[in-house]
Amino acid sequence: MNSVAYFKRLADYNAWANRHVYDACAALPPAALDAPRRAFFPSIMRTLNHLLVADRLWLSRLSGAPVAMALDTILFADFDDLRAARVAQDQDIADFIATLTDEVIASDLTYQSVTAGAYTMPRDLVLGHMFNHQTHHRGQVSNMVLEAGGKALEIDLIYYGREQL
Repeated sequence: MNSVAYFKRLADYNAWANRHVYDACAALPPAALDAPRRAFFPSIMRTLNHLLVADRLWLSRLSGAPVAMALDTILFADFDDLRAARVAQDQDIADFIATLTDEVIASDLTYQSVTAGAYTMPRDLVLGHMFNHQTHHRGQVSNMVLEAGGKALEIDLIYYGREQL
């Protein structure tokens, strides 16, 4: 599998996993979404907002039109609005990935960090980080959903493969 196909698969997996996470969150009582939790971002809603912020930051850098915002920005306080924005962001990611070539993926990206200076990194590493970052925080949300009385999420990449391939 070439790099373009690999990142297209990751974009598909990312959207699939996000749908499962949002379905699990939607099944919780609304107050559970904002209830304080022990995680890096201290609630389900704050963590889901962070994921959207981070994806917007990374995609803006990758597409050459960087935006600036704090990593803890609350883009949407309403769950349904946040969910709609997540679906749109996942489509934006898929659309962007569809424009890539192996040559572009093999190139470097220079970007300005939110918390530090400028960096130049291999673009494939940055793309991999964007998807891995989602996985990291979805794991935290999965635990918070369990703490709130929700069902366990089976969102590992292998489950996507079993269901989608």
